[in-house]
Amino acid sequence: MRQPATTIDLRRDLVGLLPRLRRFAITLAGEVAVADELVQAVCQRAISKGHQWSGEGRLESWIYTLARQQWTDDNRKRKPKASVRGNVTDIREAARDRSAAVDPDTIHHMISDMPDGVSSMFLLVDVEGHSYQQAADIMGIPVANVVSQLATARLHFAALAGTHPIHRF
Repeated sequence: MRQPATTIDLRRDLVGLLPRLRRFAITLAGEVAVADELVQAVCQRAISKGHQWSGEGRLESWIYTLARQQWTDDNRKRKPKASVRGNVTDIREAARDRSAAVDPDTIHHMISDMPDGVSSMFLLVDVEGHSYQQAADIMGIPVANVVSQLATARLHFAALAGTHPIHRF
């Protein structure tokens, strides 16, 4: 039996989104292995719910929303685990040494060391280019929270680079 063309297009387009979906999943999960499991679950969910995709808007926004929903569902089912974070001193040194190339692992650690939820917002807006409204819709939060979380993310990077101190009380 032949599948509808929209399912075939969805699968093809989903393959093209995998690298960005994986980066987004890493910001949610904080660990590569857990993020890879999340990506697999999201892909299965997207294919099974492909009939719900209206074709309007950006497909990646719909996929990211599915990822956030899947992550939330999965978190309800399991106990929180401490994630493995990078060495903050090494990251700060890499950020301060502007002449040296920063490897992708260091960048990943810099993003994953952001406060909870902030890394996902940073990825959606500053890396992937979503508007504030699109990011708010994907994450299911008000636009004002997007603005606040982006400010926190940018202060985080500025503090790592030594250009702006973060004051904690």
